Amino acid sequence: IRMSLQAPPRLLQLAGQSLLRDETMAIPAVEELPTELFPPLFMEAFTKRCSKTLTAMVQAWPFPRLPLGSLMLTPDLETLRAVLEGLDVLLAQKVRPRRWKLQVLDLRNVDENFWIMWSADSVWSSKAMKKRKTAKGCPRMGRQQPIKVFIHFYLTGKKLDEFLTYLILWVKKRKDFIHLCCKKLVVFSLPAHNITIRKVLEMVELDCIQEVEMNCPWELSMLARFAPYLGQMSHLGKLVLFNVYVSTYMSPEEKEQILAQFTSQFLKLDNLRKLYTYTGSCLEGRLHEVFRSLKTPLETLLITNCLLSASDWEKLSCWPSFSQLKELHLRGIRLTSFSPECLQRTLEKVAVTVQSLLLEDCGIVDSQLNVIVPTLSCCCQLMTFSFCGNPISMAALKNLLCHTARLSKLSLEIYPAPQESYDAQGALNYGKFVQFRAELMEVLRDFRKPKTIIFSTVPSPHYGDRSYYGLEPRPCCF
Repeated sequence: IRMSLQAPPRLLQLAGQSLLRDETMAIPAVEELPTELFPPLFMEAFTKRCSKTLTAMVQAWPFPRLPLGSLMLTPDLETLRAVLEGLDVLLAQKVRPRRWKLQVLDLRNVDENFWIMWSADSVWSSKAMKKRKTAKGCPRMGRQQPIKVFIHFYLTGKKLDEFLTYLILWVKKRKDFIHLCCKKLVVFSLPAHNITIRKVLEMVELDCIQEVEMNCPWELSMLARFAPYLGQMSHLGKLVLFNVYVSTYMSPEEKEQILAQFTSQFLKLDNLRKLYTYTGSCLEGRLHEVFRSLKTPLETLLITNCLLSASDWEKLSCWPSFSQLKELHLRGIRLTSFSPECLQRTLEKVAVTVQSLLLEDCGIVDSQLNVIVPTLSCCCQLMTFSFCGNPISMAALKNLLCHTARLSKLSLEIYPAPQESYDAQGALNYGKFVQFRAELMEVLRDFRKPKTIIFSTVPSPHYGDRSYYGLEPRPCCF
């Protein structure tokens, strides 16, 4: 007979499981539960939807933080009600219960594994939970509210779902006792008349927000209404703007007024470190005003499919906010008509700090590349470099590889297939490409052994997809 290697359940676990078979018995017993039994019993009550037990356990929760969002992977109104009812009982008591330690209800799904570790080793994870800071980075943690509720808001453009509506109303009625801390706000599409986003922005403490992602088309007039809120997000570290467009009915004077109002808000963002802009022309000619307004250096700048004016490009490297970039990603920015010296000065500015440099589909030609390659060789911290999508000859690629070959920290390199690899119709001649690739690899191997190097083709004239090739004879997934 084969014996199972799985350890038998401990007596404490069996006792906890037996409690849940009868909620009327479980609720009075919660006060006497050993601390280490709370997490696995809470998980069991959550799975079996024992609402009354959950309410009782919240009242006696022996840790400063309840990471409910990591357990409740999808919003569940019934569970939320049960937990908030437990908090209501705590808040209603004039004298704090002996075991009241709960400070933070965390509704974020932050992919933490406390629950898994608790179920595997509850003694270890209980100690880890006691040592853990309850609310890292919240500027209001020193204030008097006994309970803080952490949440990320994801707005889809529809009216708020029942879960968020219930939570917001619950917090609103208890605003003197509850601090609602939203660190991340993501808008996927704008709601009708923007009522939903205004409701959320007026409900949360704006100085707690650390990330804002606007992943939807924005009309410039909406940006004007958002600007005053943005200026109050004093701890904002990451801002993503996607597709801000200008209505054809807007006068040039109105456009200038709105853009000036918007860019002036960056003067108030003392902690902005990451800026992402996608697909839009509204900031053309004004991007340098954003950089001029920033008080602290950026760590990440990503610009994708946006129009840059000559003044933007020429002034890009002039501002102190540009001096400590670790990530500079330019995708789909047409640089063909710009002076290569502007790009050279930009790279000189960040050469000591940049770790990830992407210059993809920028239309950079041989003459421009040859100007910037000496500066590229000075980017001593560079770990990721992508130059795909630029029409470069075999000779220019060899020159590029000679200058990047001594960058010992490079772990991922992506280069375009040389122009000589294509026939007159723009299709890849695979035989020529393999020959050129072998020659290019020999250039690199004279200096160092590359870790991961990939060559990309232009999109196929028949299928429209770009292919990526490593050192193997077949396309690779990337």
